[in-house]
Amino acid sequence: MQITVLFPTATEASLFQRDGVTTLVSGVGLTATAYQTLKTLHAGRPHWLILAGVAGYYPHADLAIGDVVLVESEVEADLGFHTPDGFVHLAHLPLDMDFERRHTLACPHLPAEGGWRTARSASLNVAMAPFIDSSAVDIENMEGAAFFHVCLQEGQRFLQLRAISNVVQPGDDNWDLPGSIRALTDALHRLIDQLQAA
Repeated sequence: MQITVLFPTATEASLFQRDGVTTLVSGVGLTATAYQTLKTLHAGRPHWLILAGVAGYYPHADLAIGDVVLVESEVEADLGFHTPDGFVHLAHLPLDMDFERRHTLACPHLPAEGGWRTARSASLNVAMAPFIDSSAVDIENMEGAAFFHVCLQEGQRFLQLRAISNVVQPGDDNWDLPGSIRALTDALHRLIDQLQAA
């Protein structure tokens, strides 16, 4: 079984090594991730493509630093316009009524077994942006929506695994990057074990 893992940064990839699994660093942000995801698929489709990295959790979410989740859905949360009344997400404008129904991208490949926690995610190019509506999501990252979009458009089986490194709260410097990367690495091995055994 061919499995490829994309990491946004070399730091997030630093502890992971596994024979027979291809690892790539995509770069931070939606644009870099869209490019690397499509480039990877054009080079040869793996059985599974996994995006693995750290994420922040919103204070209202039932999560804590060090938790690991599979991402069930993504929304490009900073896609829209600033108006005199504040930020308006593109999905809430009458420009394209169909966009309202398709702006949230879901992963159809979540495993039913394994006891994985799942989370709804917002993807942002502006981390910790105070103007977005985070009420319907649990975590924030900077790549997932682009990854979901390309994989769904290309018919690629995919999963996204995130370890919680911080709370999404400007001014809160209580990050645990080393601990979250260790948790991410351990969970990634467990996920791959499960995929290979299926």
